[in-house]
Amino acid sequence: MPLVRRTWAPRGQTPVLHTRTRHHQHLSVIGAITVSPKLRRLGWYLRLHPDRSIRQAEVIEFLRDLLRHVRGSLVLLWDRLNAHRGRQVQEFLKRHPRLDTEHFPAYAPELNPNEYGWAHFKGHRLGNYCPNDLDELSETVEETLPSVTTNQSLLRGFIRATKLPLRIPRRPRA
Repeated sequence: MPLVRRTWAPRGQTPVLHTRTRHHQHLSVIGAITVSPKLRRLGWYLRLHPDRSIRQAEVIEFLRDLLRHVRGSLVLLWDRLNAHRGRQVQEFLKRHPRLDTEHFPAYAPELNPNEYGWAHFKGHRLGNYCPNDLDELSETVEETLPSVTTNQSLLRGFIRATKLPLRIPRRPRA
C-alpha cells in the first residue's frame, strides 16, 4: 500500500492514489548502519525480502553478508525482535567472535538509527508511490537505495537523530 504524503492538487480536486497491489503482500527489509573504527565513513547495508518476514534464517544470511563486507570487529546494536534472540542466531554469534551484540531497551525505536532511515526512505523516496505489484516495488527500492545508503550527511543525520552519546565528526574536506 502506498504511504500517503501531503501533495499539491488543483483547488477542489482531491488527489487520489490508485493501486493494484494485494493488501497482504509486503516487502521486509533487514539492515544495519555501520560506523568505521575511526568514525570517518558510514554505510547502510540492506537486504530486501519480498513477501517474506524476517526470521532467524534471514538474520543469519544478513550477518554472513555483513561479515564479508565489513572488516574487523562488529558491535551490533539491535532491537529485541524474536529472530535476533533465537537459538540459531545465538549459535551463529557464538561461532563468529568478530560479532558482539548489545540490545536496545525493550521498546525504543527512537534510539535506532535504522528507524530514521526507514522513515526517510518511505517518506521522501516512496511517498505517494503506487507500484503495480511487489516486483515493481522491489525494483524501485533497489534502484533508489544507493542514493540514500551512500549519502554520508544523511547517514550522520540518522545517527544524530537518536541523540545517543556517539560523536560523529565531519569528514575532512579534500
